[in-house]
Amino acid sequence: MGNNWKTLSGDETYSLISADKVRGTSIYSLAGEKAGKVEDLMIDKISGRVAYAVVLFGGFLGMGGERRALPWAVLSYDTNRDGYVVSASDAVLEGTPPLGDLGDRDWGTRLHTYYGVSPFWL
Repeated sequence: MGNNWKTLSGDETYSLISADKVRGTSIYSLAGEKAGKVEDLMIDKISGRVAYAVVLFGGFLGMGGERRALPWAVLSYDTNRDGYVVSASDAVLEGTPPLGDLGDRDWGTRLHTYYGVSPFWL
């Protein structure tokens, strides 16, 4: 890969983005309201797919917020907002289950079922 990696504009291409650049990206509701920001990504070691975005909802300067995981499948990038939009109603987003053991398939199944998407491991 050489030094070409360093020449990418903002660590991204048309269809690829570095995890470092995703961190801190805003998350928006379908209504267009800012709901939180991406704090981290969880990547499946075997498939290489992004499984979850760990999102900080609310708070101020990283304090007092609540961390929840969103299945990556419910997020879509909106270039106009320069952020990710959750494909779920505000009521569903507000009721996102508490952050559990990200490695627990039972918890993961419940979260994916809640959002109506297939688990990342299927």
